[in-house]
Amino acid sequence: MKPPAPPASLSSSERAIHAPAWLPTLFAVACGLIVANLYYAQPLVGPIAAELGLSPGLAGLLVTLTQIGYGLGLLFIVPLGDILENRRLVLTLIAACAVSLAATALVRNAPLFLAAAAAIGFTSVTVQILVPWSAHLATEANRGRVVGNVMSGLIIGIMMARPVSSFVASLWGWHAIYGLSAGLMAALAALLLFILPRRQPDANLHYGQLLASLWQLARSQPVLRRRAFYQACLFGAFSLFWTTAPLLLTGPAFGLSQRGVALFALAGVAGAIAAPISGRLADRGHGRMMSTVAMLMVAAGFLISLVAQDGSTLALALLTLAAIVLDFGVTANLVTSQRVIFALGAEFRNRLNGLFMATFFMGGAASSAIGAWAYAHGGWSLACWIGLALPAAALVFFLSERHG
Repeated sequence: MKPPAPPASLSSSERAIHAPAWLPTLFAVACGLIVANLYYAQPLVGPIAAELGLSPGLAGLLVTLTQIGYGLGLLFIVPLGDILENRRLVLTLIAACAVSLAATALVRNAPLFLAAAAAIGFTSVTVQILVPWSAHLATEANRGRVVGNVMSGLIIGIMMARPVSSFVASLWGWHAIYGLSAGLMAALAALLLFILPRRQPDANLHYGQLLASLWQLARSQPVLRRRAFYQACLFGAFSLFWTTAPLLLTGPAFGLSQRGVALFALAGVAGAIAAPISGRLADRGHGRMMSTVAMLMVAAGFLISLVAQDGSTLALALLTLAAIVLDFGVTANLVTSQRVIFALGAEFRNRLNGLFMATFFMGGAASSAIGAWAYAHGGWSLACWIGLALPAAALVFFLSERHG
């Protein structure tokens, strides 16, 4: 006997709660595979820049352009999740991402690579349509847990991207990771074509009204503005660390190979456990405490990495610990912040998420470029002190807030 259909009077977000229980797990897997595309270049900045003829001071553009493309997609593509049928939108973006990855694997000059990298970022915003969609699958009481579980898949994708790309590059060169991912995106699109349900939002807006409403939301939601600033600082620290740490590890002080960098990057995967933990704690009303701890952990990560002399075994161990602590803090604040902003309104959840993500990814893009410049001119020490200033600024602003 078939279960009764939800009443026709329910909104699209309310009807989504009746979706299959396994759907958030599918979203978590898809998010992890897609978001990895944004991070494959981070540990490969050195060899890619060398082959494309980019100077060390401009090497950070390899990461920055992808993040800028992602930020633009967050502003101009993700809001469409509030008005367009979500399944078709997701499939179209994944297919476009596959094409962009294939182009990146084939190009041999810097301008074309940077253009393709920006396109990868622009089309990878699919994950930020799937994350708000997962919030529609939940009730108010367990929304943090559901979003946290989906985000743990996304975070695992972020953390695994660096070791996987380093390992693949050590075997077949850096072009291979982009070709492999292009094939993976094509396969994912084919799978989701048969599995994803339809979701048609109730909003009746045209695209111009949709974009205009972004400014209105940004002005009218102080919680959104604050949470976006906190995460911009923390994600900026994250991007700076993971752009410059591979340069340090492959430099003369440590002399690691790409395989060595891959093993180091695996340490960051431990940060994925922060997503479900912080989601559950946020559901229980402990969001403010989690954000405070998160900011302190990110700051502590940079301090830990400065304790020992570069090149020593102790320094490598402390740098690994710093990566774990820093990634845990960034993830914890991300999930806590999403739990807070998703509660502001279901009808504009994609727009809230787009504004939130665009703000902090722009912080990440700027910090990647600043990190590469700082490392080229002042070494690891200068990069770390700049990184430390970011969570410190977030914490000072956060402590001035009466409600978390």
